[in-house]
Amino acid sequence: MAAPPSDPASTERAPKGAERQRDADRTRAEILDVATREFADRGYTGARVDEIAAKTRTTKRMIYYYFGSKEQLFVAVLERAYQVIRSIERELDVDHLEPADALRQLAELTFDHHESHPDFLRLVSIENIHRAEHIAKSSVLSGLADPALDVLARILERGRAAGVFREDVDALDVHMMISAFCVFRTANRHTFDAIFKRDMLDPRHREHHRRMLGDMLIAYLTAR
Repeated sequence: MAAPPSDPASTERAPKGAERQRDADRTRAEILDVATREFADRGYTGARVDEIAAKTRTTKRMIYYYFGSKEQLFVAVLERAYQVIRSIERELDVDHLEPADALRQLAELTFDHHESHPDFLRLVSIENIHRAEHIAKSSVLSGLADPALDVLARILERGRAAGVFREDVDALDVHMMISAFCVFRTANRHTFDAIFKRDMLDPRHREHHRRMLGDMLIAYLTAR
């Protein structure tokens, strides 16, 4: 039996609906790009939705249509910023490596990301000033860290099973150590340079710092 003729109206509606969705996605992404820079530069309190709208191809009214409020826009900015680093961590394939090498790769990934995403670190610093009140309202962020910690936990378990890593450290401890080094190096760049006359992001020091992070982790985890 021949297939019934397609409805021309429905055929036309599908592309138009798809195009509208693509336009909406592009607009939303553009708003988030601009809002990320505004919040990172001016803080949550100092950022203005009017200014964000002026720097995009949309309006203040449309921003509220997509995000609801300034607070919800800031939460969306934080969610996307955290999703970037967490997705990179999840995709890291280190199960075939020796535990020490796997740990170095994970640490170097964080090192590279934080250096290339200074806005992320500023956003995190701003959110700490606000005592994480916005992150606490996000249903997305509450579960984002689990996959990344799972990767780290597997590395530590393999290291312990091989008799290489110490037993009294968990994945969150090691995550804290990696973050402390990587965040400090970028977030405190300017004050450190003003006081000690050394730019921690000077390319001449980069490989030394990158290797130093791995050396510190392995030295601590293998200490007896």
